[in-house]
Amino acid sequence: MPNMETRYIDAHCHVQFEQYDADRAEVIDEMRSQGVAGIVVGCDLDSSQKAVALAEKHEHLYAAVGLHPNHESSEWYDISYQRQLAAHPKVVAIGECGLDYYRLPGDTSVHSAEATKVKQKTLFKQHLALAIEFDKPLIIHCRPSKGSTDAYRDLIELLEEERSKDLNTHLNTYQNLRGDIHFFVGGVAEAQALNALGFTVSFTAVITFMHDYDAVIKTVPLANLLVETDAPYVAPAVRRGQRNDPLAVIDVVSRIARIREEDPESVRQTLLENTRQLFDLARP
Repeated sequence: MPNMETRYIDAHCHVQFEQYDADRAEVIDEMRSQGVAGIVVGCDLDSSQKAVALAEKHEHLYAAVGLHPNHESSEWYDISYQRQLAAHPKVVAIGECGLDYYRLPGDTSVHSAEATKVKQKTLFKQHLALAIEFDKPLIIHCRPSKGSTDAYRDLIELLEEERSKDLNTHLNTYQNLRGDIHFFVGGVAEAQALNALGFTVSFTAVITFMHDYDAVIKTVPLANLLVETDAPYVAPAVRRGQRNDPLAVIDVVSRIARIREEDPESVRQTLLENTRQLFDLARP
C-alpha cells in the first residue's frame, strides 16, 4: 500500500482501548483516508503492548509506552520490560507518565495523599531516566488538584532538578530531555515555564466548547503547541457526549487557527511540523 499524505498528526490517542473493539479497523482506515496519523499512547503494560502491536501493523500509527500515575498503586513498573518496549523502532515516546493530584486517595488523610505524591514522583523519575537513555521525548500527564496548579509546580521543579543535575556534572542529557504536556489545563505562566524547559503543550477538542485555554493558545508561540484528541475521550462540540476518535484532531487544528486568528493552512502545516520534529517522525 502506498504511503499516505499526512496532513494531521494526533499526538495522543488510545485507539487500542476497548471502546474501539467493534470498529477499530474502520477507524484506523478512515484515519488513513483523511491523512491523519496518530501516536497510540499506553497507560499500563497491557495498553502499551497493544499500542506497539498497532504501530507495527499500520504505517501511519506510532506508539508510546508507559505507566499512568493513577495506575501506580495497581501495577509495578517493570523497567526491564519497558526498556525492551522502548527500543522498538516505532515507539517514539515514553509515557504517558507524570503526576495526577486530582484523584489522590485518602482525601481525609494528609499522610496518604502525600505518600501517593512521593510514589508518583518516583515513578515519573523512572520514565524520565528511560527517556534520556533512549533519547526519546516524554508524553506527560499532569493534572493538578481542583483550583490549584500544584502538580504543574512539582513537575516544573522535577524537570529543573534534572537540568541542574546535568549542569553540575557537565553532562548533556538535559539537551535530550524534551516532550509534550498532554491535555494541558494550566495557565500562561505554567506553559511558558514548560516551554522554557523544552516541552510543548497540547490541546484537545475541549477547546471547541470551552474558552478556558484561549489565553494560553493566543500567547504561547505556535512552535510550542501540539494537537491531540485523547480519544476515545472528549469529543468535539459537534459530537459532544459521543465516543471520540483521532479524526477530531482536524477540529482542534481549525479551532486553534480561529482562536489565534491566523491562516488555517499555515497553522495546520506548523502544527504538523511541530509534531514531526518532537517525535522524530520520518516523512514518506
